[in-house]
Amino acid sequence: MAGVAERAPRAAPRNEWPFRGHRTMAEVMAGEAGNGQEGAWVPTFTGRRFWPLDPRPEHVCIEDIAHALSLKCRYGGHCCTFYSVAQHSVLVSEALEREGHSSAVQLQGLMHDAAEAYLPDVARPVKPRLKGFARVEGEVELAIAEAFGLPWPWNTAVKRVDVAILRDEASKLMNCDLSDWRLPEPALGIDIAPWQPGEAERRFLERFAELWEAGP
Repeated sequence: MAGVAERAPRAAPRNEWPFRGHRTMAEVMAGEAGNGQEGAWVPTFTGRRFWPLDPRPEHVCIEDIAHALSLKCRYGGHCCTFYSVAQHSVLVSEALEREGHSSAVQLQGLMHDAAEAYLPDVARPVKPRLKGFARVEGEVELAIAEAFGLPWPWNTAVKRVDVAILRDEASKLMNCDLSDWRLPEPALGIDIAPWQPGEAERRFLERFAELWEAGP
């Protein structure tokens, strides 16, 4: 327009998400900053970057994990009400405590689904069909374990309790008969009163702090 000076494109301020500037999303997500990491990165709740295909312990953040898991619903959302991965993780951890396992094993129970903070929660029937997904998931789990000084793979007791709680969750949170799942473990016999995301996030962080202070 005549008489109006043409403005230069505005550069993205340093404190804004990088994709609000003038680079393409592909350029930003490719991690072109020159840190040598493979693949695309994802932005996290606390403003960090996480490379799912090249995960490193120094990029793992417990606040990111707690927040993301508190907003993810178990069973792909097919529950009678919202029931978060964060609450499930706390309940697994508490069940391990009742069984007399060490604080380190209880912490593994709390973190056993933490990879879902950075990856999709893929339904069990689908996961084996996704070539390479198990490797990616395992590498993210390993980075999380290393970030918190935990052994990996997780203790076998964690897997057992994770399977057992399926019966409790199915009986209280699902509207279908899951008897054909043929679960090898009996139910834990716990009551499940679903928490809202904010409470789930807070209680996940409180449980983490408790176990972290307790040490191995």
